[in-house]
Amino acid sequence: MKKFKGLMTSLTCEYATPQWLYDELNKEFNFLLDVCANKDNAKCYKFYTEKDDALNQSWVKPCWMNPPYGREIRKWVKKAWEESWYVCSGGRVVCLLPARTDTKWWHDYVMKADEIRFIKGRLKFNDSKNSAPFPSCIVIFGRKQ
Repeated sequence: MKKFKGLMTSLTCEYATPQWLYDELNKEFNFLLDVCANKDNAKCYKFYTEKDDALNQSWVKPCWMNPPYGREIRKWVKKAWEESWYVCSGGRVVCLLPARTDTKWWHDYVMKADEIRFIKGRLKFNDSKNSAPFPSCIVIFGRKQ
C-alpha cells in the first residue's frame, strides 16, 4: 500500500517508511504487525495488504502503521486509536503520520494519544533526493507495558 511515485506531486498519498526510522522504533516496540503494507515494503513478517482490508481486521499488537496520507487517513487514525483500547491484545499502535495539527482527525484522535513525537526536519521517503513537503511525527496509542 505504500507506493512511491514522487513527493512533489499528487499522484499518490502513500509514502514508504524510511528503513532507518522503522528500525529505530522497532528496537523499542518489537512490532508484530504492519497494518498498511504490500509484499515489497512490509516492515514485519505479518502484514496486511490493501486486499486484506486492515480497517476491518483485528490488529495483533504491538503494531506499526504508516497509512495512506490522503482523505482516508482519518479512518486509519481512528482505527489505531480504537485498537489501542483492546488491552487483552497488547493495546499498542505506533503510527508514522503527517503532522497536520490543523485537521479535525488530529484533534479527534491524535490528541488522545499516549505520546506524540515530532520529527525534527522533514523525512525523505524511499530513495528520494528531496524531503517531504510536510512535517512528520510518531504517534503512540496504548499504555506503556
